Amino acid sequence: MVDPDAVVIGAGPNGLVAANLLADAGWRVLVLEAQPAPGGAVRSDRGLDPDYVHDLFSAFYPLAAASPVIRRLGLEQHGLSWSRAPAVVAHPRQDGRCAVLAADPQATAASLDAFAPGDGAAWERLYALWEKIGADVLDCLFTPFPPARAGLRLAARLGYGQGLGVARTMLLPARRLGEEEFTGDGGRLLIAGNALHADLAPESALGGGFGWLMCMLGQQYGFPVPRGGAGALTDALVRRLTARGGVLRCGQPVAEVVVRGGRAVGVRTEDGTPVPARRAVLADVPAPLLYGRLLPLDQLPERVRAGLRRFQWDFSTVKVDWALSRPIPWRAEGPRTAGTVHLADSVDELTLFAAQIATRHVPATPFAVLGQMTTADPTRSPAGTESAWAYTHVPQHITGDAGPDGITGRWDERDRQAIADRLEAQVERYAPGFTATIRARRVLTPPDLERLNPALVGGAINQGTTQIHQQLVFRPVPGTGRPGTPIAGLYLASATAHPGGGVHGAPGANAARTALRAQRLRLLRRPRR
Repeated sequence: MVDPDAVVIGAGPNGLVAANLLADAGWRVLVLEAQPAPGGAVRSDRGLDPDYVHDLFSAFYPLAAASPVIRRLGLEQHGLSWSRAPAVVAHPRQDGRCAVLAADPQATAASLDAFAPGDGAAWERLYALWEKIGADVLDCLFTPFPPARAGLRLAARLGYGQGLGVARTMLLPARRLGEEEFTGDGGRLLIAGNALHADLAPESALGGGFGWLMCMLGQQYGFPVPRGGAGALTDALVRRLTARGGVLRCGQPVAEVVVRGGRAVGVRTEDGTPVPARRAVLADVPAPLLYGRLLPLDQLPERVRAGLRRFQWDFSTVKVDWALSRPIPWRAEGPRTAGTVHLADSVDELTLFAAQIATRHVPATPFAVLGQMTTADPTRSPAGTESAWAYTHVPQHITGDAGPDGITGRWDERDRQAIADRLEAQVERYAPGFTATIRARRVLTPPDLERLNPALVGGAINQGTTQIHQQLVFRPVPGTGRPGTPIAGLYLASATAHPGGGVHGAPGANAARTALRAQRLRLLRRPRR
């Protein structure tokens, strides 16, 4: 291969999106991936049971379905097909009631009215607001900060007074937003449960806005899954890239970004091979790993080094995959047709869960996000069975166990089985007989997740906290928010860059566009002969 114009480090979704956009612009692109296969946190396998497909990490993709970045790639032309469960999210209670985010907004409203009359109308008001501003909100979210054009459109659409009201709503904690909008627990649980897809406790600022965003994405787009497994999304990105001349090399870990004269000029792989880059290096690598391992710290300004010392990872994650002999025997009707099920009996239980993590204790009662993958995509397992998983969060650094099992955080076999049994007991509370359906299970602890994908440091699936102090101009460190780095020609393309975690491709797209813009400016500044 002729020396590439750009080297992309990492073949996760952001790296592959960046590579595709550069290839669209006519650049010669080489992607180097450390793992044996591409995809980062978007991969699937049959490792638990050959008849069952399980997604190793991420599984549902509302942000991908909504993302203008992903939509413009036309991945359906490269083999991607989406599938959806009949219902989006269910949040059952032990008394048999269940809040259901249904495909139809009126059906969602009806499920919330069952908790408190009038809560259905409150949901419809929130969705009407989304229909008015949702496209502008997504444009603000997915473009580099500050989002000048999208922000001006949003301000013009809302006006001063309503704009301030919406800004306040977005900053509310999930508990407060739920209390202001809903009388009963159903709507409150949908908001707070969706906020905890990130590390936003019911009392965390921004949790209400994030929970509302996830709920509205679910209401408009559903929580779709790639037909055949998460890896199908990665496969489509790779096929599109190679069709445009891009090259992907797996099993090629990068050891160093090569810098000369203050500019990134290529990389060096772990086996010592130099790989030049004529125009740019884009890193789909968490910022602490990029700056702490691939670059010498003395290449960085003191403010960046100081910011990295304060960088906060999000919660650690434990995930359990199950091959089930039949669908989960839910006590309530609502979860039986939902792709995603949230398990916590109240907002107070969610608060206690998050508080125990904050005090570095493994929660006694885990909040579980559970995926029913065969319900969402019948190709995932034989008819009459279910391919399922659930994850819960634990502290990055564990000092104790709020439960009875003495989980230590060493994640030895005893810890592994204890946390899996605790998660299964939580499912059993809402689905008596669940454990009798288990044919096989696989437990992925935080070290397992990091081993399978080194970007998930300590099992942190969002590459850094979603809390307000590490968003916008504070992500990944104060004074950033755009893809550029202190090294010319080096661009941060990972989820540690704005706007953060989730499979939407925005960090990769922003990095690619910034690299293209910088190259155009270099050409304009070149002296004419």
